Amino acid sequence: MTHTPLETSTDENVGILASNSFDMNKLDTLHGTLHDLVAQREVLGPCYRLFYQKPLHLVSGRGTRLFDSDGTEYLDMYNNIPSIGHSNPCVTKAVTEQLTKINTHTRYVHQNILAYANDLLATLPPSLDRIMFMCSGSEANDLAIRCAQLYTLGEGIIVTAEAYHGNTALVSGVSPSIGKDVPMSPTMRMIPTPDTYRLGTDDIGTWMRDRVAEQIADMKRHGIRFAGVLFDSIFSSDGVIPGKPGFLQPVIDLVHAEGGLYIADEVQPGFCRTGDTFWGFQRHDITPDIVTMGKPMANGIACSGMAIRHDVLEAFAERNPYFNTFAGNPVAMAAAQAVLDYLREHDMLSHVSHMGKLLVNGISNLAKEHPCLGDVRGAGLFTGTDIVIPGTKDPDRATAVKLIEALREHHVLISLCGPYGSVLKVRPPLVFSESDLDFFLSALDASLTDIGK
Repeated sequence: MTHTPLETSTDENVGILASNSFDMNKLDTLHGTLHDLVAQREVLGPCYRLFYQKPLHLVSGRGTRLFDSDGTEYLDMYNNIPSIGHSNPCVTKAVTEQLTKINTHTRYVHQNILAYANDLLATLPPSLDRIMFMCSGSEANDLAIRCAQLYTLGEGIIVTAEAYHGNTALVSGVSPSIGKDVPMSPTMRMIPTPDTYRLGTDDIGTWMRDRVAEQIADMKRHGIRFAGVLFDSIFSSDGVIPGKPGFLQPVIDLVHAEGGLYIADEVQPGFCRTGDTFWGFQRHDITPDIVTMGKPMANGIACSGMAIRHDVLEAFAERNPYFNTFAGNPVAMAAAQAVLDYLREHDMLSHVSHMGKLLVNGISNLAKEHPCLGDVRGAGLFTGTDIVIPGTKDPDRATAVKLIEALREHHVLISLCGPYGSVLKVRPPLVFSESDLDFFLSALDASLTDIGK
């Protein structure tokens, strides 16, 4: 049986927290210091989740590698936040030097926020001529939605059925992948996941445009004025769907024709992650009205941003001052500048494009021997691989969970995404090398063999 994307969003959504979380009811299976530390997490409350059936106690990192308390080394194939590698010395130096001087807020004048703002805007389309800073991608998306709503005088935001855009009250209401029990905003609408593997159409742009048109019409019937769409251009939580470059153009044309704005959530696809272009939306040769970005821009330091057209921002600023105490602080700006400088100095865009092609080819070759590896797709160092029942396109979440647990035993850290929690999400730090690739492919081959797939 083949499942449609719409069915997955309503019936099978496992939520981003359910992919491979540790079951606290199994605390007694842990021993020693690990048992004690996990038990002590009771003080943090029940909302937090731990990865893996046996949680990891990580104590240090360097580049693409992480080390646990026993000194065991792991290859990190999941963390996009330390974009230029764990403990990158360039970031450490920049942050340390700034901390010895001053760290304060944006109500005082400081040079480095201005220098960074102009440097970053130079990477974006000229129409995006203003930028503000926050501390998280959630905050950036929250402010972006508010700006879009005030500019259009509408409320309705359209997202994809498995989208994740953050965890503020406003943004969680447009983040269905958090889980089917989290209430969605009554003024938001979802379109099905643009599943290029299962939809059966080569014209994904027209298909997606038509779905957006249906939701705009539904808003009108319910007296909701359309404000815009909020899309991550690689559709990370939907299963990593890069699609053919350019397919989003008809969608954005419709959005603008209907008076809405296009908010590009670049928290994951931005900053060279998708290869070939600095920003993920540039793969589609389109210009957003607002761009949001998050912690990868500062290698994990609490920093995010929102680039925006000046006229859209002015509609918000006329009535709303915005202050976020440590957003845009000199230390965060120093870290962000160090990342931007590193990306340019190391020609990271070319490196990511090259390594991304090798990564997709390597997984595709393994798929010839392991039929549970279905569609293999990616852009730059961001790939998704459907884990399926062999001979079908049916998702196989049970095998996917077994696989990431087996990979952990082979010292590779990775996770899952997609509506069924059955897509292998491969997203290493951008400094991923050919030796890392060899290590990963060997571990993936061995893990698939171990689980009999």
